[in-house]
Amino acid sequence: MAKHRTYSIEFKRQVAQEYLAGETLHALAKRHDVSRNLIRIWVAKQESGEFSEDAEAANLLQAYEARIAALERLVGRQALEIEFLKGALKGGARLRSATTSVVTGPTASLSPKDAN
Repeated sequence: MAKHRTYSIEFKRQVAQEYLAGETLHALAKRHDVSRNLIRIWVAKQESGEFSEDAEAANLLQAYEARIAALERLVGRQALEIEFLKGALKGGARLRSATTSVVTGPTASLSPKDAN
């Protein structure tokens, strides 16, 4: 089964412009390894102005994809911060319930005779 190739709007526009500038279909098809019929379709779209609309849509899509990627990075960073803070909260609760005295061992006697 043959795979379909995809071409950028800029490439399609360039090939259509070359044809409109006087290149032959045969030479363009051979140089760019595309069918002559496909070049005819691209030329028709170029003449009707569809490539300008497609280019605007592609630019808008690219901007949205960049914004989505930035937001996904932000969400990932915030998820890491939340996990870190949850761990710190759990560790902090144990410390508060433990004794805070530096001295450990039996309590000191108040009577002077035990001091000897």
